[in-house]
Amino acid sequence: VFGKDINLILVLSNLSSDRKSVRVDMSASTILYTRRAVAEILKAATSVELGPKQGKHIRVKIPYTHYGKYLTTDKRIQVTALCEVMRAHGLKLLVEKTIILEDTNIIIKLPRRVVVNKAVSLEISYANPLPEPVSRCVLLVTLMNQQVKINLARLAPRERSKIYFEFTPRRAGPLQLQVDFSCDKFSHVKGFVTIAVAPA
Repeated sequence: VFGKDINLILVLSNLSSDRKSVRVDMSASTILYTRRAVAEILKAATSVELGPKQGKHIRVKIPYTHYGKYLTTDKRIQVTALCEVMRAHGLKLLVEKTIILEDTNIIIKLPRRVVVNKAVSLEISYANPLPEPVSRCVLLVTLMNQQVKINLARLAPRERSKIYFEFTPRRAGPLQLQVDFSCDKFSHVKGFVTIAVAPA
């Protein structure tokens, strides 16, 4: 989840009946959706001894403080592990994993029934998932081809807050509400719901 430390486990297994010595070079970078690297956020190397038919786990932790300021709006991190079996004539194995961090910031609560030409009040809650305060918070609400910009108060670390948004639907049928939350530390955290508007 965006704003939290990332914990990974690399599993190495020796399927042979011989003892193996493996060197593991690990790296991680924030990337764009095109897979182009933005910034390297982790570089580590370790060696592992594997007995016959033995498996071992290598734990890797990427703290938020390492990746936070380098993350793009794509919220993607690519982790690679180059595993080289020593004294095995250059036998290497490359493992790659792309992590897409999830947003859990926006929650939209609807009333049980929404009817044409009757005022509706929605609850929109938003959060700061980071271990540091955020300011210049803005909520952009898009509904019925109109946008409303709402300036919000700063949020303390891990704080959740909410506002109430009122509107009156003018026609029956599905209506999409989109919410976009931005602040000085991250931008374009989105949430949306489809509202079923009943006839009057």
